Amino acid sequence: MTQVTHSWNAQLYNDKHAFVYDYGKSLIELLAPKSNERILDLGCGSGELTFDISGLVKMVMGLDKSPEMIAKAKYNFPSVNFEVADAANFKVEEKFDAIFSNAALHWVVQYEEAIASMYQALCTGGRIVVEFGGKNNIRTISDALRESLYKRGYEKQARINLWYFPSIGEYTSKLEEAGFEVVFAQWYDRPTELVDNHTGIVDWITMFGSSFFDGVTNEDIIEISKEVQDKVKPELFKDGKWYADYKRIRVVARKK
Repeated sequence: MTQVTHSWNAQLYNDKHAFVYDYGKSLIELLAPKSNERILDLGCGSGELTFDISGLVKMVMGLDKSPEMIAKAKYNFPSVNFEVADAANFKVEEKFDAIFSNAALHWVVQYEEAIASMYQALCTGGRIVVEFGGKNNIRTISDALRESLYKRGYEKQARINLWYFPSIGEYTSKLEEAGFEVVFAQWYDRPTELVDNHTGIVDWITMFGSSFFDGVTNEDIIEISKEVQDKVKPELFKDGKWYADYKRIRVVARKK
């Protein structure tokens, strides 16, 4: 599959997809930050969770590959340090006690490089507390989208490699190979309610699947998005509400 880079609409993210960081609040509880710690929020998006952590620790930094997201984070939370950086190859001057990452690492298809970068950024005994898309995440939506693209002759777009959705076995094995000790791992099914009861799936595709439409005509984009929503309705429209078929993986590991 062809690898691509996704571009972000920070306003649409905040307006209709705030569930991304709302769900992340429970991950902060798992992180259990201490007042004397230095925490790195990797893939911080528009910075809401970074800001929440900032009130609990000595120092927090937010990193994200998207300049649009970092600009939004800096505007909303000027007291917090945010920088543009790629999770696959970032470097830090001073080691961190913990790395926190919510709903970000499935966007890093160079996952082994990301694991190595996280390992290097931690002090000895430091921990990662991460949650992201696990095996079969949004399978219903992505299968329908690829099928609609193929049908119209957009074969290259249908084959793009946008995400990394591993099983627990896959990911924890890679962590152990890199030198981490895995202390907790969980895969779970989390159907996620979307904001708009009329255009929920169309909005989701606009936010998270726009990279599939590189070279696709505007007319076809509208048609495909509506077609996908119609296709998945039997599975993902329940009691008058749209749901995305999210499967999540949570992992806590320590640098030995």
